[in-house]
Amino acid sequence: MATFALVPGAWLGAWAWDETARALRERGHTAVAVTLTGLAERAGQGGPRTDLSTHIADITALVEQQDLHDVTLVAHSYAAAPVTGAAGRLGDRLERVVYVDSAPFFDGMCMLDLLAPGAADQLRQQVGDGWRLAMPPIDVLGLSGSLDGLGEPELERLAARATPHPFGTYTERLTGPVDPGSGVDRVLIACHDFTALLDAGVPQLAALNQPPWRRFDLPTGHWPMLSAPTELAALLDAAVAVTPGVTAAG
Repeated sequence: MATFALVPGAWLGAWAWDETARALRERGHTAVAVTLTGLAERAGQGGPRTDLSTHIADITALVEQQDLHDVTLVAHSYAAAPVTGAAGRLGDRLERVVYVDSAPFFDGMCMLDLLAPGAADQLRQQVGDGWRLAMPPIDVLGLSGSLDGLGEPELERLAARATPHPFGTYTERLTGPVDPGSGVDRVLIACHDFTALLDAGVPQLAALNQPPWRRFDLPTGHWPMLSAPTELAALLDAAVAVTPGVTAAG
């Protein structure tokens, strides 16, 4: 059985993984989720100095303090940035890295690099108290990531429990070791939006369609831990059961 460390995306806490983590445990796995500094129940710990390095440290601390080994590290959305950094620092504790509707970051890259020209300036104008980036209203949120599969209860839960995200994590560039090593299994779980990008042959993502990457497709929107939690758990279970080097689609 595998050990999963689940890292939520922007505005979310460990709570977002509750149903997926429960389903993984029912399959016999160990599953722990982390709330990153400044979010959810740790909102009071955030501040202007909370940045990408802070969140990388949160992830490595989770693994080291709980003495986890042979870890499958799972990133959703924004979490791709700190997970890439943590994966390069965990050494032989790490067995596998899984990116859910996201992709690994390059050395020197930051979240703002993913935005269209001018969008970064617009985002900066939305920052409150010098560091808090609130989640957009649901109708606006749907413009940047598919809400497919989310019913009214899930949308209400998302809107009610989301917390402002520390903007310093968007502006700090990833530095330090980012390559987890050749022995680490690499998995991509692509939902609707990301599947379209991969199938369109976007040059920056081309490497994710070939070994050592293994790709699984999940037909739902950008928030699969809320829209399809048990299906996501099933794919994570399949990912740890399949021999590395064998391409799969689900």
